[in-house]
Amino acid sequence: MAAGTAPAQTKPFSHQFHLKMGLQCGGCHPSAAASSKAADNNLPAQEACRTCHKQDMPVKQPAKLTVSRFSHEFHLKFGDVSPLIAAAVRAKTYLGPVAGEGPVAAANACLGCHRGIATSDQVGPEVFPHMADCLVCHNKIDNPFSCELCHEPGKHLKPADHTRTYVDTHSTGKMKLDKASCVICHGKKFTCLGCH
Repeated sequence: MAAGTAPAQTKPFSHQFHLKMGLQCGGCHPSAAASSKAADNNLPAQEACRTCHKQDMPVKQPAKLTVSRFSHEFHLKFGDVSPLIAAAVRAKTYLGPVAGEGPVAAANACLGCHRGIATSDQVGPEVFPHMADCLVCHNKIDNPFSCELCHEPGKHLKPADHTRTYVDTHSTGKMKLDKASCVICHGKKFTCLGCH
């Protein structure tokens, strides 16, 4: 597409719109393939936008991540991980909620982890990998005691609802908790008496 001939971009940014135009992830995010740190800024540079848009497009600064260790370069070597995630869903070892049989094979390695981008009309948490996806391969960690192997330490690691009142009442049955919501941090084999 020639510069200046692209249709007006929808706001907020729509990955779905751009992917339907035939654009590839690496064309807008060329630094991701060599990115070896979670703190790397892999958002598009204005030059990437100018291949289609004649005016500068607003590109926000990347959000502060809670993940402190991650390498796109390393993980891209594995290709599309969707089949692994789907296999974990079918084997009932996936530690998170999922609809149906889980993810289907992705068009490329990026979409294997960044599921939902092909239908996303905004940039938010839905386009980032789910922690349960990571735990399919990184299954030797000891949640919640090894969170800081990948995440920045701090209060953000504990859900906001885990107040003193929650801790005092969560095992009484009055809160009608779904144990499935606990497994992402505590694993499937946790027991209340394991901590208390």
